[in-house]
Amino acid sequence: MTRSWQRWLGVGVAAAAAAAALRLTVWRGETVEVEVARVERGAVEEVVTNSRAGTVKARRRARLSPQTGGRVLELPYRRGDRVAAGVVVLRLDDTLQRARLALAEREVGSARARAEAACLAAELATRELARGEALRLDGIASEQALDGLASERDRSAAACRAALAGRELAEAQVRLAEAELALTRVEAPFAGVLAEVATEIGEWITPSPPGVPIPPVLDLIDPTSLVVSAPIDEVEAERLAVGQKVRVAVDSRPGQKLDGRVVRVAPFVLDALEQNRTIEIEVELAEQGAAAGLLPGLSADIEVVVARRDGVLRVPTAAVAEGGAVLVLAGGRLLERRIETGMRSWQLTEVRGGVAEGEFVVTRRESTAIKAGVRARARGGA
Repeated sequence: MTRSWQRWLGVGVAAAAAAAALRLTVWRGETVEVEVARVERGAVEEVVTNSRAGTVKARRRARLSPQTGGRVLELPYRRGDRVAAGVVVLRLDDTLQRARLALAEREVGSARARAEAACLAAELATRELARGEALRLDGIASEQALDGLASERDRSAAACRAALAGRELAEAQVRLAEAELALTRVEAPFAGVLAEVATEIGEWITPSPPGVPIPPVLDLIDPTSLVVSAPIDEVEAERLAVGQKVRVAVDSRPGQKLDGRVVRVAPFVLDALEQNRTIEIEVELAEQGAAAGLLPGLSADIEVVVARRDGVLRVPTAAVAEGGAVLVLAGGRLLERRIETGMRSWQLTEVRGGVAEGEFVVTRRESTAIKAGVRARARGGA
């Protein structure tokens, strides 16, 4: 009896030891690694983003062409050159226009001489009439002679007026010739950079039919007037306002955000076929120096900050599951909590209750093994 009891006691001890071993190995489960973030205080922003790619544009951009046809005689600047306002950037062959101007200027000289002679004759006729009237009073001149003098005065006065009108006409012809000469030159309307020069010295620029503009041969851009034009979904229309802070990202500068502000909100919604209805906004970059090197035509993404709260508890938005559930890493295990959320963005969510400052929440649920109740440790030892 004693030996039997001892045998059963040994079996019980062995079974208890085996169960304990299983709890510490197989039944305990593996410890999973998780990415976590600390619950902390800071700012949370609510942002609106563009629904399609925005575009970097130059507010001041001129596509230039001469107002008349002709052979290109001068191209002082090339593509990529900086030019000052008012300088000549293209000149056509102006031989004919200069000849017309010289002829008109000579005609002015001739018209002035004719006007001077005619008006001197009018003055002489006026004096002759005065002498004739004095002689008539003395009984020397007849009424018939006096009538002839009066007629001559009137005729010469009219000839003087006609000559003066001819002089004015000749002077107008000079101004017309100067205007035609000016049409052979293209001047820069503002300081900028030549983005395109689509002609060459010796080529002909052919006039288009009436009402059809000549295709532009020069493209002038003011690089200090860059703005970003971006379409925003119509549902956000009433949340947009001039002056709101904006962050701009362009593909040519990966990882960099440029600060800006909204300077224009379109007063209408675009309803182009086969596209979502959008409202266009324009964003001006805060520092033009930071925008140096950006090229008009680059695609851009924007974030318009429509609301902001500072000094609130926040967690990464990726940590919040449906229904406000988060996994908290505490004591080597994952615990599920329900949190009350406030303002949120793609990156951060405001927390109004459910977790405390300094706790750690899981930011990525990479597998089904990451769930409440399992043993876990922070990746990287956080």
